[in-house]
Amino acid sequence: MTTYARTEPTDQEPDIRARPPLVREFLLVAGLFLAYKLGRRAANGHVEEAFRNAGNVWDLERALHLPGEGAVQGLLLHSQPLIQAANTYYAAVHFPATALFLAWLYWRRPLHYLRSRRVLAVLTGGALVLHLVFPLAPPRMLPAAGLVDTGQVYGPTVYGATPATDTMANQFAAMPSLHVGWAVMVAVGLIAATRSRWRWLWLLHPAITLLVVVATANHYWLDAIVVVAMLAVALAALRMPGNRMDAGARTGVSARTDAMLTDGGSRTYVAASPPARIPAEILVPAEAPVRAPADTGAGR
Repeated sequence: MTTYARTEPTDQEPDIRARPPLVREFLLVAGLFLAYKLGRRAANGHVEEAFRNAGNVWDLERALHLPGEGAVQGLLLHSQPLIQAANTYYAAVHFPATALFLAWLYWRRPLHYLRSRRVLAVLTGGALVLHLVFPLAPPRMLPAAGLVDTGQVYGPTVYGATPATDTMANQFAAMPSLHVGWAVMVAVGLIAATRSRWRWLWLLHPAITLLVVVATANHYWLDAIVVVAMLAVALAALRMPGNRMDAGARTGVSARTDAMLTDGGSRTYVAASPPARIPAEILVPAEAPVRAPADTGAGR
């Protein structure tokens, strides 16, 4: 029996064979983002329906006994620097954090990148559909909420002062909150793709984002609840590469092979790290086979 040791790097090193072409990925992500922005603009203009839906969402939250958004905003309004920091986080962190997340995965964890990009695309597409069919005014516009538009009062803000004529963004697309959805995906993706004991701290990003979107009166609690449910469906449909790789990391071998693969009963391949598969071209002999000399009968 010939034994081979696998020399492929561990999953902490990038598998460049799984990395798609950079230019193609850049154009694809940029195209998806542009399509989403144009779709949001197409959903603009449903002012009366957006305010009617806002009233219904507000009443539903009270019926469900969800905490009032005003209680969260009141905690930040005691400090102007704090509320300005929340406005800045809302305006400046959302897109750059997600872009850096995808860029890092592309370079260091290509397999995780492919699945994360697909999940984000599905989530964003689903959000766009909901924006079209359910326009929703944010709580900062709803008189019944009694909340302060912190962006307009304290700055900075990414929205125009007159939502109905805002040519830069659709302000009636509060449901669901992609700020929260993307932040949760960043945390989930980084936790799945890394092995550091500190990786759970990435959950601070969606936690802070949730606090910020509610305190600035840009989103209702239900906006966050709906987007997390949509993300859970997307993750279930497009499974992340986590469980199999985690099992391999704990045992030092592939969970798929349970420590070894046998080829026809004559060769055994031992996995030294947690591979998804063991291509033949990257297997090298760990020890040369020992063969007995042929007995030709000479010298008898």
